[in-house]
Amino acid sequence: QVQLVESGGGLVQAGGSLRLSCAASGTIFRVNDMAWYRQAPGKQRELVALITSSGNTNSADSVKGRFTISRDNAKNTVYLQMNSLKPEDTAVYYCNANVLRADWRVADYWGQGTQVTVSS
Repeated sequence: QVQLVESGGGLVQAGGSLRLSCAASGTIFRVNDMAWYRQAPGKQRELVALITSSGNTNSADSVKGRFTISRDNAKNTVYLQMNSLKPEDTAVYYCNANVLRADWRVADYWGQGTQVTVSS
């Protein structure tokens, strides 16, 4: 089995910063794409940023220039550095990982979610 554990959420003032972390563990052969999603009240879950196993990245227009996704393959961990936070960034943030398991099966896994609240 594979588990994703998130950390780093919290309450910050507008203009502040947070760094989210998500570590994958379990019977992993290789971690492929990793990503961060978020879901605000009354809205559908949206993709915030994605990073491939080789380090290529993409991010939503709403966070370009403010958020940076990165990963440490040795630790099977993905990070989201969030700067210049705005109230509209308030949401539950979820990490996602596509994993090639030790049994050679590919599956997607989700973290438990971490709350990010930005006050005005």
